[in-house]
Amino acid sequence: MSDVRHVLVLPDRDAAEEAAEVLGERFGIGEEPRLVRDALAGEDDAEDAQWLVLLRDAEGRLDPAELDEFAGEWEGWREEP
Repeated sequence: MSDVRHVLVLPDRDAAEEAAEVLGERFGIGEEPRLVRDALAGEDDAEDAQWLVLLRDAEGRLDPAELDEFAGEWEGWREEP
């Protein structure tokens, strides 16, 4: 079993929380995605932060192109490994 992970980069916390909720419904993932705030070094302003949605895909069944399109619905993208 591989340890494939996908990282969706989203513009704000609201988008990340909503996307994480919809991911399970749309893609049938059982494990809840993890949300991580990603700010540039020295940036304290929450508006300058991006939010990452991390999800495991141990079976490698999620299509990266579909995930990228999905993230685009919230003005985000899928980060290439």
